[in-house]
Amino acid sequence: MNYSEPIKPKQHFQILDGLRGVAAIAVVIYHFLEIAISDYSKNLFAHSFLAVDFFFCLSGFVIAYAYDDRMEKIGVLEFLKLRLIRLHPLVIFGSILGFIGYFVFPFGDIANRSFFEILLLFVCSLLMIPLPIMKERFGNNFGLNAPAWSLFWEYIANIFYCTILYRLSRKIILLLTFIAGIALVYVSIHAKGISGGWGGDTFWHGAARISYSFLAGMAVYRFKWIIRSKLGFIGLSLLLFPTFIYPFNQEINFITEPLIVLFYFPFIVALGAGAITTERTEKICVFSGNISYPLYMTHYFAMWIFFSYNLEYKLTGLKLYSVVAAGTLVLIGFAYLVMTYIDTPIRKYLTEKRKQKP
Repeated sequence: MNYSEPIKPKQHFQILDGLRGVAAIAVVIYHFLEIAISDYSKNLFAHSFLAVDFFFCLSGFVIAYAYDDRMEKIGVLEFLKLRLIRLHPLVIFGSILGFIGYFVFPFGDIANRSFFEILLLFVCSLLMIPLPIMKERFGNNFGLNAPAWSLFWEYIANIFYCTILYRLSRKIILLLTFIAGIALVYVSIHAKGISGGWGGDTFWHGAARISYSFLAGMAVYRFKWIIRSKLGFIGLSLLLFPTFIYPFNQEINFITEPLIVLFYFPFIVALGAGAITTERTEKICVFSGNISYPLYMTHYFAMWIFFSYNLEYKLTGLKLYSVVAAGTLVLIGFAYLVMTYIDTPIRKYLTEKRKQKP
């Protein structure tokens, strides 16, 4: 490949970028509230974990759109380099934050962990190797930065895409999507919902979640299921947001959760791909999309700070939601700084170095 002639970037789906930011903010609020409210039926944002499935569906659509027609030219190795440059700087930075936060704001007795164990946890986090040995962190696959579990499956999906999926016909993609949907329903029935994948006990649930949603996103692009509308960013946000806050009911979650993931999220992606921003909302969409990934990958160290704080003050009602709102705004600001001064410069540097190779 001639690096002196970079591939022309394609247009961004600005509303989809904006919706990614809405979903990332919902995840942050969810993580705050699940610490303070143990009864999920009383948690206003109890279904915001479904934002991860929305991310997966978005990813399938965007990856297929960006690379289907040029994967042969790029090649597997260069595709993986591009994805690593895009994703891995914040995997590393999020791991560093989690490593520092573990000692500054420990949850549990860190004295019982040997130096080798702590080092192993850190290295596995850097290399995206699941290691669910931290019981004091609820058995997270990535105890130092819990949200990285979804990035692990994103990497797996990207590997499958560049080696197999992009070669397959759209009919085969549709068939695989149908099979993955059956697997997701099976998981939901047996686990009474689809909130797993982040811990050792539910590790393979993550495979079902990424398999269906990523393939569904690809199918939306391959079959051109793009719905033209004038809903705009605000309208689509209002359609997406209820899926994160609808009531949590253990008796029917196994039905409602897969229905949303199987049908509603691909529908939202199709609508978002066909919608156009206005001048008023374009900047919001750009900002929202830009900070979504930094926010998602750097916010979790603050959850352990909040955990310690909430242990002492037992926040409820207005005080709780005031602290969560303030904390979310601070984390959005922090994500912007990370994006501006760490992520963007590093990715720019790595991209330039990649182009300079003979």
